Amino acid sequence: MKNLTLCELIDELYRIFESDSINIEQVKQLMSSYHGDPDEWRKYAKYEPGKYTRNLVDEGNGKFNLMVLCWSGSVKSTIHDHADAHCFMRLLAGELTEVRYDWPQGEQMQLRDESTMLPGDVCYINNEIGLHRVENRSSDIAVSLHLYSPPFNACYMFDESTGKKVISKVTFWSRYGERTPLIQSREP
Repeated sequence: MKNLTLCELIDELYRIFESDSINIEQVKQLMSSYHGDPDEWRKYAKYEPGKYTRNLVDEGNGKFNLMVLCWSGSVKSTIHDHADAHCFMRLLAGELTEVRYDWPQGEQMQLRDESTMLPGDVCYINNEIGLHRVENRSSDIAVSLHLYSPPFNACYMFDESTGKKVISKVTFWSRYGERTPLIQSREP
């Protein structure tokens, strides 16, 4: 598959998601084919020091959400699920570590594995695979492109030491490159 621009990627995603079934390998390949030109995604890359931000790029006619996540240095998400959605992540810049966990059995979370992602790498997770946390272990900024299908507005966050879960509303720091009103939320 040729290298795609961001517009071409979005067009292809609309085409693929016309169907009710998802071919995971096809979507992974499509995410890999995006050339990741910073001039295309920079307008969505909104940062907040000491945090990570979720920035909506496209709502995919209700079939998917495509977003750019910006990771300040030394930040990490909580351990979280994906509300029965498919989650595809492609690293655009920097370096991130995906840390996967088994579902808790009423005790401390059990680490399954971890992998370091470099620009161009794509990973996939869903609730059947398990839970994960994404970490920026570097002091440098990292940027990732995420696709969730179907879109969701809440997920579970897990306490690493107890396995206890709480529901968290999922919000966007920006939509289509514009800052959204501040909403207090606990982000995964």
